[in-house]
Amino acid sequence: MNLHIQTVHFDADQKLIEFVRTKIAKLPQFHDRIIKVDVFLKLDNVVHTIKDKVAEIRVHVPKADFFVKATSKSFEASFDEAFDSLVNQIKRKKEKLAAA
Repeated sequence: MNLHIQTVHFDADQKLIEFVRTKIAKLPQFHDRIIKVDVFLKLDNVVHTIKDKVAEIRVHVPKADFFVKATSKSFEASFDEAFDSLVNQIKRKKEKLAAA
């Protein structure tokens, strides 16, 4: 599994990068054929004083791609929300395939 983390409009500290890596390392227990994971961490509304933290996760598996996006006041909260949503998507897809 390839992991690519990209930050937009800021430089991430090592603690945030490790947080993301630790969470992503749990993905193979939900799907065993993950090829690549792209994580985008962005600061939204940079022009205004309100800075929302956006986390986007794209997972590439054979014959399917999963994409989630979440916004919150902290990157950890955004990433957790996106990760949970991603896990639900993967589980639903596997259930659908198993039922067919």
